[in-house]
Amino acid sequence: MTVTGILLAAGRGRRFDPSGRRNKLLQTLGAEDDSGGPGSAVVVLSARHLLAALPRVVAVVRPGAEAVAAQLLALGCELTTCPLADTGMAASLAHAIGRAREADGWVVALGDMPHVQPSTIQSLKTALEQGAGIAAPMYRGQRGNPVGFSRRYLPQLLALEGDQGARGILKHSPVTELDVDDIGILQDVDTQADLHPKDNT
Repeated sequence: MTVTGILLAAGRGRRFDPSGRRNKLLQTLGAEDDSGGPGSAVVVLSARHLLAALPRVVAVVRPGAEAVAAQLLALGCELTTCPLADTGMAASLAHAIGRAREADGWVVALGDMPHVQPSTIQSLKTALEQGAGIAAPMYRGQRGNPVGFSRRYLPQLLALEGDQGARGILKHSPVTELDVDDIGILQDVDTQADLHPKDNT
C-alpha cells in the first residue's frame, strides 16, 4: 500500500500578521528541535517530520510563495501551486490530492504544525495500511492533526470546497482514533506568541 504525505502550505496566515508582510511559515522557532535544530522555519520542521515517516510528500503552496516553495523543494518535497488557494483550505487540499491521486492513502498535514512527531505520522500510515478508512490522532481525549485518509475517500476529497478543509468528511464518516503521546497534534502556529518554545512531552 502506498501512502503519500500531503503538506498544506498555501494559507496566508492573516491572524499571524494581518498586514501580510510576514509569512508565518517562514518564521523560525526558538525551541531546540531534534529534526531541524534552533532557528528552523516552521514549514521546514513540518515538512521534515512528514518526510521522516513517508517516502513521498506533495506540498501545496499559493501563487507567489517562492520562498516557501524553495525551502520545500530543497527538502525533497514534490511541489504544486494551487491557483485557487485564497478561496480556502479545501481548494488546496483537493488540488494536492489530485496531484497524488494514484496513492492508496494520504496523510494530510498542516504546514503550520511543526511539533508533530514522526512517530505519530507513522502510526497514521500503519492504521491506513491495516484497513482504516480515516485515521486521526488523539491526545488526552482531543483529536488533532494530521489525519489519514484511505483511497475510498478520493471522490469526496477531490470534491471539497470552502474553508473547512475535510471537516465535513470527518464529521459524517467513521474515524479510527489513535491515542498518541504527542501534544504536537494540537499545536499550530497561529499567532506570533506560538513561536516561543513549548513543552512537547
